[in-house]
Amino acid sequence: MLTYSEENYLKTIFHLSQGTNQEISTNAIASRIETKASSVTDMVKKLNDKNLVTYQKYQGVTLTQQGLMAAKMIVRKHRLWEVFLVEKLGFSWDEVHDVAEELEHIKSEKLINKLDAFLNYPSHDPHGDPIPTAEGKMTLTDKKLLSDISPKQKVVCVGVKDSSSDFLQYLDKQKIALGSSIEIIEIESFDNSYTIIVNNSPLTITKKIASNLYVIAK
Repeated sequence: MLTYSEENYLKTIFHLSQGTNQEISTNAIASRIETKASSVTDMVKKLNDKNLVTYQKYQGVTLTQQGLMAAKMIVRKHRLWEVFLVEKLGFSWDEVHDVAEELEHIKSEKLINKLDAFLNYPSHDPHGDPIPTAEGKMTLTDKKLLSDISPKQKVVCVGVKDSSSDFLQYLDKQKIALGSSIEIIEIESFDNSYTIIVNNSPLTITKKIASNLYVIAK
């Protein structure tokens, strides 16, 4: 049985390791969790003793197969609860993260599997992130950031890189959501701002916004 703190560390290492094959530094973990590097070192040593991570001083941390599966199950619970909160309880997508942070520590595997079935086995959460199955499989999408897309291409929004409340509320104001059709009309050379068409309506956004929207070709 893992403690809340151990689960949070495994989830953090999992998120930091996405898209890289390199070891994760204790400083990176400390920055993400907002704690001291010495505290991280103490915890990863405990996780190493439990065969959940591989840790070598000055070389960083990697999840073992056992640790990876444990991390995926925590992520699975978090993202399923987010779907439930949005679809069944009417929460907005900027409200669900903190509540799901608490619910993800529920230990009942039976409850989570029944929740998955109740929601009709969703593949992605309200922010477009893939939900691991009970076997740990994830449906990955060949997505790109809008900032990596050339003008005149038509794309569809499938996720967000920044899931903070401020950013999600901004997207709501601009009527940008998962499934929104987007076309880049022009990128301004002076300030790198983007003129786009969102669901047939013109809009100007900053490069920072474009760098936090995941899209796929339409």
